Amino acid sequence: MIEVTLNKPEFEYDIHSLIKAFFPAEYVGVSAEKKQYEEPVTAKMHIEYGEDAIQIRWRQKVQIPEESELADTDDGTWVTREFPVNFADRTDTKNRLKQNLYELLSDETGKKLPWGTLTGIRPTKIPMKFLEEGKSREEIRGYMKETYFTSDEKIELSIDIAERELALLSGIDYENGYSLYIGIPFCPTTCLYCSFTSYPLASWAKRVDSYLDALEKEIDFVAVKFGRKHLNSIYIGGGTPTTLEPYQLDRLIRKIKCSFDLSDCLEFTVEAGRPDSITREKLEVLRKNGISRISINPQTMKQETLKLIGRHHTVGQTIESFHMARELGFDNINMDLIMGLPEETLDDVHRTMEQIAELAPDNLTVHSLALKRAARLNMFKEDYKNYKMVNTQEHMDLVAGYAKEMGLAPYYLYRQKGMAGNLENVGYAAPRKAGVYNVLIMEEKQTIIACGAGSISKSVYPDGRIERCENVKDVALYIERIDEMIDRKQRLFTDL
Repeated sequence: MIEVTLNKPEFEYDIHSLIKAFFPAEYVGVSAEKKQYEEPVTAKMHIEYGEDAIQIRWRQKVQIPEESELADTDDGTWVTREFPVNFADRTDTKNRLKQNLYELLSDETGKKLPWGTLTGIRPTKIPMKFLEEGKSREEIRGYMKETYFTSDEKIELSIDIAERELALLSGIDYENGYSLYIGIPFCPTTCLYCSFTSYPLASWAKRVDSYLDALEKEIDFVAVKFGRKHLNSIYIGGGTPTTLEPYQLDRLIRKIKCSFDLSDCLEFTVEAGRPDSITREKLEVLRKNGISRISINPQTMKQETLKLIGRHHTVGQTIESFHMARELGFDNINMDLIMGLPEETLDDVHRTMEQIAELAPDNLTVHSLALKRAARLNMFKEDYKNYKMVNTQEHMDLVAGYAKEMGLAPYYLYRQKGMAGNLENVGYAAPRKAGVYNVLIMEEKQTIIACGAGSISKSVYPDGRIERCENVKDVALYIERIDEMIDRKQRLFTDL
C-alpha cells in the first residue's frame, strides 16, 4: 500500500485521486493523522505545508519500518520536491500541488496520464466555460496543456464535445426549465461491476406495485411543486425499468403523461437495458406511449464475458431485441458497452464492434470499467484477482474509429473514480439523436428532480451553486418513508 501523511488536512481528495491514477491496483491512505494499516507499506509520501511553500517527499518500493519517522530516514532514498505557493489563492495552490505531484510520480513511474492532473468527473466543463466566455480553441488548448498537462488527444476531444453540447443545449431554458429522473431499482440479476441501486426482481416481485404507489405519490408532489416550470427531458432509469410488467410500465408512463405538461419536453427516454428483460409486449407499451428514445445495453457481445459478469442473457437476445425495436418503429436506440471487462482482449472488442456496426444504433455509449466500492468485483476482489481487466487508449481509439464509420460523433463525456486505464466514458450519437438528458446531468446546467429509491435531486442556481437531496436506497424504507422523501424535496425547493 501507499501511505501518504500530511502535516495538516488539505487537498486529501485530490492527492488520493491523482496517486490512484498512477497506481490503480494499490490501496492509498491519505491522512493528517497517524494511522495503522494492515497491509505492509511499500511506498510512502509526506506532504508538508509551510508558510509559503509545499514540500513533497516520496519513497517507493522500500519496506518502511512502522516505527521510523521521516526525520530519521533521510538516507538519500527520498525524492523531494519543494515549490512556492500563495495559500490565499486556493485554486492556484491546488493546481501547483497537483502539477508537482504529477511530475514527481511521472518521473518515478515513467507514466503519462492521458488526462494529466485532471481528476474530476466532468472535464468538458472547463472548455465549455471558456467557450461561453468567447475564448478560442487555441486559448483553451493552451490553458489545459499548461494547467493540467492534458494530452493533445483529450484536449481536442473535450473541446469538440463542449462545442456540440453548447449547440445541443442552446434552446434549453436553464432558469425556468427542469428535467425529471425516475428510478426503477430492480434488475433481473446484479452485474459483477454494478454499484447502482438495484435489487434482484425475484426477491421484490410482490412489492413492485407498492413501490409504484410510493413513486406516484412522489411524482404528484413534483408535478404540483413544478407546475409553473417547463419540463425539458424525462429519463426512466435504474436498475432496469423493463423488469416491470407491461401493465406496470404502462401505469408509470401514463401517470407521468397525465401529471406533467409535456409541451416543452424535448426527449423522453426509457432505459430498456438488459435484453433478458425486453419483450415485444413491453416495447409495444413504450411505443404506444410515444417514448422517443430507448437503450438496449449489451455491454459486450462476447458470451463468455456476459456469463462471467452475471448478465443472464445471450448475444442472440441482444440482437433479437434490437431488431424487434426497429421493427416496431424505434428510431433512436442507444447501446452501452464497457471497456476493461474481465478477460476481454482487444480482439474481443473488435469482434463486439463488428456486430454493433451491423446493428447500427443511433447512440453508442462507451464506458471504461469503474470499480466502485459497492460492486461485487471490488468487494470480493480476492475471488477475481486472477482475471485480467485491461483498458487502454488503443481500446478507446478502436471504438471511436468504428463510431466514426457508423456516422456517430462524440457528444458527451464524463469520468469516474477507479476507471480502467484512467480513461473516460464517451457518448456518441448520429445527427439530431444526441441525448439531451445525458448532457444536462453531466454539465449540471439545469435542475434535475429525481424520484425513486436511491435517486438524487440537484437544484442548480443561477450563480452556479448546486444543492442536493437524496432518497434512501433501500426499497422497503423508501416505501415506508415516502413522506419523508417528499419533505426533503420540499425543503430543497422551498423557494419555488
